[in-house]
Amino acid sequence: MDTSPDQQRELKRGLLQALGAHMFWGAMPLYLILVQSVPDVEFVAWRILFSLPLCLLMLRFTSGVGEVRVAIRDGATMLRLLASAVLIAVNWVVYVWAIHEGHVLAASLGYYITPFVMMLLGLVLLRERLGTVQWLAVALAALGVGVLAVGAPTTLWVSIVLAFSFATYGFVRKTVKAGALAGLTLETLLLVPAALATVLYYAFQPAGSALLQGWDVALAVAFGGAMTAIPLFLFASGARRLPYTLTGFVQFTAPTIVFILGLTVFGEELDPARLLAFVAIWCAVGLFIVSILRGRRSAKATPQRA
Repeated sequence: MDTSPDQQRELKRGLLQALGAHMFWGAMPLYLILVQSVPDVEFVAWRILFSLPLCLLMLRFTSGVGEVRVAIRDGATMLRLLASAVLIAVNWVVYVWAIHEGHVLAASLGYYITPFVMMLLGLVLLRERLGTVQWLAVALAALGVGVLAVGAPTTLWVSIVLAFSFATYGFVRKTVKAGALAGLTLETLLLVPAALATVLYYAFQPAGSALLQGWDVALAVAFGGAMTAIPLFLFASGARRLPYTLTGFVQFTAPTIVFILGLTVFGEELDPARLLAFVAIWCAVGLFIVSILRGRRSAKATPQRA
């Protein structure tokens, strides 16, 4: 069925929003260069604190305030959001540490693996079924991880922690009765006490607070709030307008940008073990996209009852 001009505009708008979000995330290693002098844990704490005002501002201009009020009254929802908040905080700390320590390719690989971890979580915890092509994709992804375990074991943990923390975060958020913005706002609020304690701890250390390192570092740290809230808002908005097929294509944009930056800007070496691992993962990505396309064609071919 042909799409109407209004639907085409919505698709184009959604694609631009989703691509914009992934370009933000892909460019994150370049931004993290600006805050390399800031301790990783302190930077994540400031990122949480500076995200909150932006989240509250965006809530003011959307319909998310009602979702926040409903979620706060639900104890089970708040417990799930606490779990997701801890998971995303761990993900942020490991990612920032990996970039600052020069493990950009390991970070890229982690986010390539994430969709396959999500598939396995769906299989084990939601009892979803995988098709033959999807099983092949998972097997190739596992092969890539296995190659790294043998040939480059020192940074494998970075990829594994990033993939499992973000995939588990996504699984937990799937069960939460709150939208992306409302959920992010509540997660941020739950993390604020720990973030405040962290920045106070570093403020009383001999090096002092990161905000006292100079106006350039202070501005860069403050921009971490925008680097957190804006892409998530763009992605949530775009995902509502895009079919699953396009979402599947777009989600590999960010790790691809990070991979290119790792080879060019950060000058990481693509040794044989990493090369084989990435080839296996890229083949798995190709199979993953094929499975999405086949599923969509099957859905279109299925006659609908009147």
